[in-house]
Formats: sequence, C-alpha cells, structure tokens
Amino acid sequence: RPRETYGNERPYGILGLYDHLAGIRLDVEWAEDAAWRRGHKEPYLSWADFNEKHSKGWNEPWFTYILIIVCTGMLIASFGVNDWLMEPININPMIGPSANTLIKLGAKQTALIVNQGEWYRLFSPMFLHAGIIHYVLNMIALWFIGKAVEQCHGSLAAVILFIIPAVGGTILSALFLPEYISVGASGGIFGLIGACIADICINWSLLFSKHVNDSGDGTRFRHVRVLLWLLFDIVINCLVGLTPFVDNFTHLGGMVYGFLCGLSTIERLSTDFFGIAKSKCECARNVIVRFAGLILSVVLIMITTAVLVDSSGTGSPCINCRYISCVPFPPWANEDNKWWYCDDCARVTADAKLDSRGYYSLAMSCPDGVIKNVDLSDTAVTDRQWIRKQLPDICRKNCDNLFAT
Repeated sequence: RPRETYGNERPYGILGLYDHLAGIRLDVEWAEDAAWRRGHKEPYLSWADFNEKHSKGWNEPWFTYILIIVCTGMLIASFGVNDWLMEPININPMIGPSANTLIKLGAKQTALIVNQGEWYRLFSPMFLHAGIIHYVLNMIALWFIGKAVEQCHGSLAAVILFIIPAVGGTILSALFLPEYISVGASGGIFGLIGACIADICINWSLLFSKHVNDSGDGTRFRHVRVLLWLLFDIVINCLVGLTPFVDNFTHLGGMVYGFLCGLSTIERLSTDFFGIAKSKCECARNVIVRFAGLILSVVLIMITTAVLVDSSGTGSPCINCRYISCVPFPPWANEDNKWWYCDDCARVTADAKLDSRGYYSLAMSCPDGVIKNVDLSDTAVTDRQWIRKQLPDICRKNCDNLFAT
C-alpha cells in the first residue's frame, strides 16, 4: 500500500518543489517495485529499506560531487595565480581575482575564441568563478538541485543537463557580449533549473492531482506558492548576472537549453502507479517529443557556433542587448564615479605625443574604430600610467560611439 503522503515538501523555492516531485517519483517506483515483487512472489521491501537501497551505490550523485570538487580547486587556483590577492570590490564585487587571472585560467573572451582559435574557452568557464560570493551561491544551488536531478534521473542525464546548457549559454554570451569576459557554472546550473521546469511541466497533472495532494488541509494548490519562489530564485540569479564577470546570456540561454534537454531526458510519471496503456499514436508522439528537445538543442548549438565562427569576435549583433547582462553601478553615482560601465571604453587604445612639458596630445581609437585627437596641453601630464588609467573616461567624454561595431 503506498504512503498516504507522497514526498516531503520543503519551503525553499525550487528546491522544495523539485524535492516533492522527486519524492512522488520515488513513491511510484516503490509501488511498482512492490507490484513486481507480488507478481514474482518475492518478499516486499519496506519504505525505509527501499529508500536506503535507492540512495546507495551508483545512485550516488557522483557527477555533482566531482563538479563541486573541480570548481573548488579552480577557485583556489585562481587566487593562487592572483598572488592570493583580491580585487577591490568596485572592480570585482564577487570578492575574487582580477580579469587577467580569469582570462589566464580560461574565461570566456570572444576575441580569443574566434581570432586565436581557443575554443576550449566554450567549456572552461563552467569550472571558474568570479569570486567567493559567486562560488558560494552556485555551489549551494548545485548541491541541492544537482543532487536532486542526478539522484532522480541518473548521472548521464545530469551530465547532459549541465554540459549542453553550459556550452550553449557560453556560445550565446560570446555572440552577444563579445567584449565581456565571463565565468561560472551558472549556465549549467540554470540548465538544471530549466530541466526542473520541464519536469514540473511534464508532470503538472500529477503535482496538482487531488489523489496525490489530498492531505485534508485544503491546500491542493500549495505548490503555486513554491512556483513563485522558483520565479524569485531566477530573478535573484539574474540580478547577480548584472555584475562584472557574470552574464545573463549564459544564465537564460542555459535555462532554455536545460528545458529543451529536460523534455528529452526526463520521464513522464504516470498518475496510475502501474502505468497507463497507450495507443501507438501516443507512443509515437511521446518518442518524437522525447527526442525533439535534445535534437533541437544540438541544432541550435551548431547554428550559433557557425555564426560565432563567421563573426569578427569584437562586435555584437545587438548592441543594446548588453543591458540584459549589465547595469552601470551604482546608479546614484555621477557618470565619472561609477564602479563599472556597460560600454566598450575599457578596451580603447591611444598613441600619446610627448614634448619637454609632457604629453600634449592623444590619438585615441574609439570603440567603433574612429580616431579622435584629444588635446592634453592644459593638463601637463608626464605619467604614462595615469593616462592609461584615464583612457576609459577620456573615451566617454570624447567619442561619439561608445560601442564596438
């Protein structure tokens, strides 16, 4: 006889809802195991014995464990390469190493991918993090969501649901944010979240079934509250994606790919413990739907990769799309004193002219390639490094177009 309460709901957003759905799936498997044992005259397993057996051996979330270990090792390595120093919070608010260190370790930078052939940078960012805050947030999510998905659907499914969205999201980021470097396991984690959403959609009728949710307290639709927490979780992660070295194209792209892959790797639960007879048409439709999401994901990755190969590695097909992943901060600071900006002035170069009084003129190459001559005769600057640090501000004051084209 199945338990009267299916699964154990927990009040922490997507984790609680997906844990509840995983509990329902485990109850169904327990009931089906009991039916098989009855038919074969085998002794029944108690719930405790079945749950213990289900949690041991190859059902351990080994991929999640390995991923956490690798990400931890890479975070330590990034601080080591950075001489165990942390960047100022106005440069890296995630409390982490410098941009140059992240690039050395494999951060996504489109110019290096396209022009230098460093295609490994489509994979390496998923093991790097911008800093301690970024790492902690991602590892907490990976610990709960990754474990739930892997224990419920297996290690192979977890690998697919993490790797494909992570790579697909990085490709989208490389296309639309070519001037930004970015790192993080967020694309893969959002892929797992997208798979959870697919699982919820596929098994929606079971989640809201009167039979499964009949607890006598009149809260059959209590999952709506948890779905709102899911939305809240996504919004919080997207806000993190507005900071330097983290981007929302990887997040949202990973979630879309995760949803598509989830449709192909996640099995629909039957509302009948022992299965529902299906017609041939239903079986054919289910097979098509099951493979369509994975096939579509692979096709989209191939198309976006082809577009990336043909790009220059510097210009974005949608200049204003950068604001999906960047907001000048802090908003209350004046234009000259913000911590970070969303333009391309940080990468401008210039030739300085020098005489006996100091540097008197700059021939600056603006982000769009236009050369601007800037008069410095009134400043009497002799420090070359000072001019280098001031180039972004000089760009914003003198260039007509602040974006690479």
